[in-house]
Amino acid sequence: MEVNNTMQIQSTRFGLPGTRYALVAQQEGSSFYWLHSIDDPSVALPVTQPWLFFPSYDVAVSDDDSAKLGLDTPEQADVFCVVRAAQELEDFTVNLRGPIVVHAARRLGRQVINGAGDYDVRQPLFAHVELSQAAPANSSTPIAATGV
Repeated sequence: MEVNNTMQIQSTRFGLPGTRYALVAQQEGSSFYWLHSIDDPSVALPVTQPWLFFPSYDVAVSDDDSAKLGLDTPEQADVFCVVRAAQELEDFTVNLRGPIVVHAARRLGRQVINGAGDYDVRQPLFAHVELSQAAPANSSTPIAATGV
């Protein structure tokens, strides 16, 4: 007799609910955005463009992920990384291993596994650049996008 040990649980810790999100900046030219769920008002993640803090950061998106987003060229992609905020600036981290890639014109985005290098999930954010040295974000990403 086969035993099924599968259990289903509802969790706020794994995955993001809904499929529609908006990038919201608290002020124009900010280095940080909120990736805010349109479907669930209690879900919002701080994100940033990685090159503001890691100028040599590289991203390789798989052919499968590129196809799902409809990306034909790298120029069509905007890249954001999730920030883990903390009480002290020196404790802020950023997920360089799993960037969020957005096709701005199609308003589609998804989190991918970065195939370029061995990047950390919790890389110290201010290890190389002070907040005052980070250039303002200049993204072509639309205000709202749909996850795929």
